[in-house]
Amino acid sequence: MVNENNENYIEDEAFDKEKLDELLANDEIDQFREEFLNMHTYDQGEYFEICDNELKQKIYQFLSPLEVADFFETTELDDEEYEEIFQNMNANYASQMLSDMSYDNAVDILNVLSKSKIATLLTLMNREDAREIKALLHYEEDTAGGIMTTEFISVYSTMSVKEAMFYVKEQAPEAETIYVIFVVDENKKLAGVISLRDLIVAENDAYIEEIMSERVISSNVADDQEDVAQTMRDYDLIALPVIDYQDHLLGIITIDDILDVMDEEASEDYSKLAGVSDIDSTNDSVFQTAMKRLPWLLILTVLGMITASILGQFEDTLSQVALLAAFIPIISGMSGNSGTQSLAVSVRNISTGEINEQSKFKLALRESGSGLLTGFFCAISLFIIIVLLYREPVLALIVSVSLTIAMTVGTLMGAIIPMFMNKMNIDPAVASGPFITTINDIVSMLIYFGLATAFMSYLI
Repeated sequence: MVNENNENYIEDEAFDKEKLDELLANDEIDQFREEFLNMHTYDQGEYFEICDNELKQKIYQFLSPLEVADFFETTELDDEEYEEIFQNMNANYASQMLSDMSYDNAVDILNVLSKSKIATLLTLMNREDAREIKALLHYEEDTAGGIMTTEFISVYSTMSVKEAMFYVKEQAPEAETIYVIFVVDENKKLAGVISLRDLIVAENDAYIEEIMSERVISSNVADDQEDVAQTMRDYDLIALPVIDYQDHLLGIITIDDILDVMDEEASEDYSKLAGVSDIDSTNDSVFQTAMKRLPWLLILTVLGMITASILGQFEDTLSQVALLAAFIPIISGMSGNSGTQSLAVSVRNISTGEINEQSKFKLALRESGSGLLTGFFCAISLFIIIVLLYREPVLALIVSVSLTIAMTVGTLMGAIIPMFMNKMNIDPAVASGPFITTINDIVSMLIYFGLATAFMSYLI
């Protein structure tokens, strides 16, 4: 909802915004800290997001960098918002806050800042934190290396259980997760994995190599984040080790990172299916919003001219039987709708890895069969309606046959175009709904007016 000051906030918030605003405005530091730090870190981040710059400056004064880092871990802002926040935040304070965050989350934020700002913040950090973050900054943003964290626990295979337990306890405060512990050999190559439970119940004098599992699912540092998400989903993993080309253990990817990736990839695919380059942000200007949507709309405009040209070629047919024009929206619309449904199924099967070379033909056959069956039933209904309303059985037959063929071809196109794009190493999601709809418009008009022209003598 929107309050009197035109500030957007959730009606049933888990915090009292007005009270927190008042405590900040009146410099009630003790009361604010007590109220704010008792909140969940997610709620802290939600409150921080809706504060104006003046209140944010007060928060920096009242809270330590570590306390701000705790809720910054859960905060997801637009790139422009991060730029503004770090532009107004004291550089020393900002560098300390980033040092207190998980390295992978700190890198995610730094990736959206300017190079000069990154250089400044890294210079002000302590040497060890700066070194770890610099190492992660070298990896591509959407790869396993870009989303992994180096804050993990690994033990040597030659350690005893007692030694490993001591080491885990010592390193646990800095690790992102301790429930899954990876094992390396003397060359720091990934050798196995062991759960915390297995480590606890094992005999103290046993060796790690005796109780570890050597069947380890891992990801290469250059793997795409979407493939990583698929791997973790398929194997029900809560942590995935990341290795280089020599099998050295570089980091791990945790389930919370993958949830963010899945959300990001879903949003990206949705935007492509909608025919826009990116999901519009509420902070985008009119110009920015238009620029994101313009490329696909220009392409669709050109494709639309093809449809117009087809209609122009059948001008004589239309002039002789004007009633034909009344059914253009039905045939083109149903063809586009069936194609979009098939497209959604095909893209989903490709993205989840449920489709392979053997099943492509089966999927195309199933979708075209589905289009034929649904088109047939829709055509029967349309045939009856046209005969009852217009007393034109020949016209009804032409429209019905055209609808059946158009819906069959539409579903087939929706299935095979994404598969073709995937074969060409193009993201199948770019075979967006508007694109499929426009292509099906062209095909359906050719079918419809081709039949109408062929049987013109029966219509006049």
